[in-house]
Amino acid sequence: MKIAYGKDQKINGKLQNDFDADYAFLERALEHSGDIVKNMFFTSDGTTRAVVIYVDGMTDAQTVQDFVIRPLLCVNLREECGAEKNLLSFVENHVIETVDWKNDEDYEEILTDILAGNTILLVEGCEKAISLSTKHFPTRGVGETQQEMVIRGPKDSFTENFRTNTALIRRRIRDPRLKMEHTMVGERSKTDLAICYMEDLVEPELLKRVRKQVEELSLDGIFDGGTVEQLMEENPWTPFPQFQHTERPDKAASGLLEGRIVLVVDNSPGVLILPVTYQMFFQTGDDYYTRFEVASFARILRFIGAIFAIGFPGLYVAIAGFHTEMLPSTFLFSIALARTGIAIPVVLEVLLMEFQFEILREAGIHIPGQLGGTIGIVGGLIVGQAAVEAGLVSTIVVIVVSFTAIASFMVPSESFGAVFRLLKFVFIIAAAIWGIYGYLLVFTALLFHLSQLESFGIPYMLPSVCGGDLDYNAKKDHYVRYPSGMMIRRPLFTRPGRRVRKNTENGGNH
Repeated sequence: MKIAYGKDQKINGKLQNDFDADYAFLERALEHSGDIVKNMFFTSDGTTRAVVIYVDGMTDAQTVQDFVIRPLLCVNLREECGAEKNLLSFVENHVIETVDWKNDEDYEEILTDILAGNTILLVEGCEKAISLSTKHFPTRGVGETQQEMVIRGPKDSFTENFRTNTALIRRRIRDPRLKMEHTMVGERSKTDLAICYMEDLVEPELLKRVRKQVEELSLDGIFDGGTVEQLMEENPWTPFPQFQHTERPDKAASGLLEGRIVLVVDNSPGVLILPVTYQMFFQTGDDYYTRFEVASFARILRFIGAIFAIGFPGLYVAIAGFHTEMLPSTFLFSIALARTGIAIPVVLEVLLMEFQFEILREAGIHIPGQLGGTIGIVGGLIVGQAAVEAGLVSTIVVIVVSFTAIASFMVPSESFGAVFRLLKFVFIIAAAIWGIYGYLLVFTALLFHLSQLESFGIPYMLPSVCGGDLDYNAKKDHYVRYPSGMMIRRPLFTRPGRRVRKNTENGGNH
């Protein structure tokens, strides 16, 4: 049997049923690793050797001591097993006292299990190693979400622990049709990833497509869902997210019940939901836990705020710089009075203040604790006031930029809101060059881009843009939300024949 192991080689080969050779190979593979514990001992017969190997700090050492080593020290394997019985089967079924174990015979699988926090038990005379689930990671407890705050509804959020995240989803959907397919991604990191879906709701072709893309993920290390998102997205050149990232387990569970797929990545305090449409980024948990009138009003405000966040500065540049005749005379005189003594053009005023705000926002993110938000607010006020008094910018520009900044915070999704921060500069530059015509041209190009953009075969602008008859009630949860009792159909990307949420039509699910 060929066994290869080197600094630039992959690990090939299987256990040789030779305790000395197998242990020597594992010891050589794990040399210079001070956190690896290798505990060799004799069983009670005094002749049979055994060794447990695990990573200190990632394994529950007390469990290994009480339920693996102690039983082996108290049983005479040769005498109780007998020559005619299988030693491996006897150890698994009559000696070790854990409930979660499996057989390993491939060297690469054994080393991966060790480095994943499991314990490997190698017993002399056993043709295979026993991998015991003894993971005990240092991890953060379940806390409140930091990005998707709600007034009413669950407050728990995902953590960096893979098994905690899957449990938070399973806790909400107690249905055996909820499937979680586990795999590993990352050539070296061996990061756990779960493909979660409802077996009876997911579109089979979509599931097949996602499985294939996950299998093709090839990168040395994958440490967060953001890396998976960038590797799997269909159009890497668009700034718009093609996955929905969420820290909220209830949102992930809701997506599953719509026939969508959830990707849970180890070490990531959030999950990825696919496919997506643009209007999903304007929905929050509060929308479904409060009265539909209040939720609809808040959602309309978010859409309006998004329009202002992306286009208000550019519109001001276009009108104040090129098309002042569009303004009422009184308003025009107010702008002219505010700009008295300002030497720089309107576009430079706006760009100066916008860049100043973005710098303060970025600085606030990296300042620890609550001081970051304080620096952003106080810094904006001080710099803005100083710029006005110095005659660099006018008060109207400060108002425009401040209003734009506030409007940008109304977008619930951080990844979607970041796109508006980038595109507003495109609108400003286009308006500075071609006036209102450039502004409208960029707006038209943006609509065209969104109209042809897809997320795993689903039109991004659905249901606003669709070539055929939608034949479903998605518009009851679009710009406004209808009462919950009226939203009886799931979205179009749910498996055909399973789009009715409740048994209210023709006595069954259709």
